Amino acid sequence: MRTFIVHRLTYLYDAPVSLGEHRLCLKPRGQGFQTLLEHQLNVVPTPHQSRELLAASGDEIQRLTFLGSTEQLCFEARSSVQTRPAPPLAQCFNGLEPSLPYPRGQLNRDLQGALESWLPNGQHEPSAIDLTQEALMGSNQQTLAFLNQLIDLIRERVKYTQRHVGPAWPAGRTLRERIGSCRDLAMLMVTCCRVVGLPARFVSGYQLPEPAPEQYDLHAWAEVYLPGAGWRGFDPSAGHEVNERYVVLATSSKPELTAAVSGSFSGPPATGSQLTWTINVREDMGSHTDSTLIQAA
Repeated sequence: MRTFIVHRLTYLYDAPVSLGEHRLCLKPRGQGFQTLLEHQLNVVPTPHQSRELLAASGDEIQRLTFLGSTEQLCFEARSSVQTRPAPPLAQCFNGLEPSLPYPRGQLNRDLQGALESWLPNGQHEPSAIDLTQEALMGSNQQTLAFLNQLIDLIRERVKYTQRHVGPAWPAGRTLRERIGSCRDLAMLMVTCCRVVGLPARFVSGYQLPEPAPEQYDLHAWAEVYLPGAGWRGFDPSAGHEVNERYVVLATSSKPELTAAVSGSFSGPPATGSQLTWTINVREDMGSHTDSTLIQAA
């Protein structure tokens, strides 16, 4: 599937401001089951300095610095992406599906960060452990059955809702509130997978469902590292494994590091800012959609 995506973000300020350094995660992944065919970034005002770097996750991000003052800041990312289905997981395991809990000592040490808990004492949240154990008991400790059972339990216990402001909630809060956005459900799944020794990380990107919605949101889901299959995406909000209708922008063990744009500004006291953004999508297979992007829901 080949898709052309135009993502625009505009910040308007109440008064002239000086811009601090900005970090961008707007360049789609160019490896694995996703090929980046073309990418162009336009920024107004023109940055004083633009630096590309390879993040710890392997994603390409940009850091921008600015001089002078401005009353607006605009980004336009234009990307052409080719996606393809991943091989069936049962085929990847070839009859050797790992049982759970997965022993940490058998994992590559590079994956350690994707096993950490959110709690400062290194322990996982008790409510997340309880949910994980329930999914584990209902799956006969088999990996694929566990992941499917976990997604079903998350959708049963937590009502999906859009929430456009604020960071992803810890798993305990999501289970306590019994409601959550896509990023909250993603972090809940990430936490539960880590409980049983499966490395997991947070993903930010675009979901392109059929039929096309009236408007798109920046979406979030989980990637789980499965021995024998590698990193594979699972979307607890939609209730299934990620397919070729998903486009990855950024991944990280810490969700805050996947923000499309993060940065700062300084100006007169009480200076406010307003953000608007849109996304246009065109699929080569014939359908065409133009809609407004609200935010990661």
